[in-house]
Amino acid sequence: MSAATLAPTRTTAPSARRAGRVAQTLVVCHRWVVGTVRQPWGLGVSVLQPLVWIVLFGNVFESVASVPGFGADDYLTFLVPGVLMMTVLYSGAWAGTGFIDDIRSGVMDRLLTSPVRRSALVLGQLLQQLLVTGVQGVVVLAIAAAAGARFDGGLLGLAVALAASLLLAAAFCSLSAAVALLARDQTALIGISTTIVLPATFVSTALMPTAVLPSWVESAARYNPLTWATEIARTAMSPAVDWGLVGTRAALLTVLATAVAAWSVGAMRRYQRSL
Repeated sequence: MSAATLAPTRTTAPSARRAGRVAQTLVVCHRWVVGTVRQPWGLGVSVLQPLVWIVLFGNVFESVASVPGFGADDYLTFLVPGVLMMTVLYSGAWAGTGFIDDIRSGVMDRLLTSPVRRSALVLGQLLQQLLVTGVQGVVVLAIAAAAGARFDGGLLGLAVALAASLLLAAAFCSLSAAVALLARDQTALIGISTTIVLPATFVSTALMPTAVLPSWVESAARYNPLTWATEIARTAMSPAVDWGLVGTRAALLTVLATAVAAWSVGAMRRYQRSL
């Protein structure tokens, strides 16, 4: 199938062609949301994972807070921002599997014959992933509250933490989508995602503060988006919010998310040209 045959035409769906970018993105998002609702087990499993982290990590490593220089008197409260970001990180890493399913089933080729903007195909799926991330974040915070974590920053702090998780999710969902559209193989996507996600988890401040990390890990963690998002959530949930840190880390995450989203749209156009 050539790129010429995939070009939008006036006769196939004129109403869709006239629709704006936002409307097309919402239509694509609705399609993915319907798929999520029809398969709720996926969302349920993704919520079980942070439950395990909070319950097991929070209890097994509870005494770590007594280590000199740790900087927090309650490990569970310290851990929750990290678990929140790890949840969206792992969920975002598999976001591209939906595109691979579409490629395998031929749905992607049919979508590319429609007059829908290529950016809407990517951003619609990203919007659905962000909705799922928002639900996951609320559930994680509810589980943490039930387990005894403190949120001294109040509702504003929780809102800031959730916003940071959405920025992190936008970056990694877009990354996963781009890899899926370029690799077009489930095994490759899983391998690449695992290679990125595991080091990103442990070379960060999600589980431990920088004061107790090895020096090389501390240096590398400064450039880790997971650390940026965790630092935002951790200070936002504290009684003394460092808004300067929130602003700088949010700016870094916004730039990263925008750049990776643009790359994923480019990957979609490259996929179409290759047909």
